[in-house]
Amino acid sequence: MKPTRPQRSRGRSMAAIALLPALVVLLTSCAKVPITGRQQLNLIPGAQINSLAGEEYDQFLASHTRSNDAAATAQVRRVGQRIAGAVERFYAQRGEQQELEGYAWEFNLIQDDQMNAFAMPGGKVVVYTGILPVAETDAGLATVIGHEVAHVVARHGNERMSQALLAQFGGLALEAALKQKPQETRNLFLAAYGIGAQVGVLLPYSRLQESESDRLGLIFMAMAGYDPEAAVGFWQRMGSSKTGGAPPEFLSTHPADDTRIRNLRDLLPEARSYYQAG
Repeated sequence: MKPTRPQRSRGRSMAAIALLPALVVLLTSCAKVPITGRQQLNLIPGAQINSLAGEEYDQFLASHTRSNDAAATAQVRRVGQRIAGAVERFYAQRGEQQELEGYAWEFNLIQDDQMNAFAMPGGKVVVYTGILPVAETDAGLATVIGHEVAHVVARHGNERMSQALLAQFGGLALEAALKQKPQETRNLFLAAYGIGAQVGVLLPYSRLQESESDRLGLIFMAMAGYDPEAAVGFWQRMGSSKTGGAPPEFLSTHPADDTRIRNLRDLLPEARSYYQAG
């Protein structure tokens, strides 16, 4: 027997009411990417995601071998701190220091032949020894660290994890998701920030997010006193370092092609306006 019209109306009303919390979440969880001004979905409060990042970072370091190359480790930390200082000045000049609330910068070099690096919320950064020969110089390394830090301050990982939470858990708050499905939520976090392919397929950064990170990364390295022109050479070397059928790990979610090089060259004039030779 078909439901009567009042019954169907009540059913639609109930469904609409059930959707209200999700709609409220969507409407109140918009943020803007620095410089570009693009609006994005960020469901996860900064304090929560920074805390989760700190826990995962400590676990990562405990299960991986840090480099015993004192000079290379010092290089990573030297370049990293200069990039961190540039990021802090960037926000201070805009009166937006609160965007970095809860950050405690850490830069560690992992002994691993992978050509890889990543950054996590709260200023937690890892560089693999395998990428140092491609970086070649401090400026090349600043390209790597600046790009990865840019993904974090642009909240790209939060955006990707928010989209995944919305798709899998209907926008369930992170705290509730962690309690109800802790392993699934942890895997979403690791995938969103490109940490460890063992959790499954890494979520690729979109072309738009990559473009934003290239732009912000160039600005940060320029503000840190590194010539942004070095970024072009770095990405050319990364592209030519592909051997066999598989690209380096750093390129698995970072497309490096002629289009990217052209875009970087187009971004150089803006980046140079921030450049002061160190």
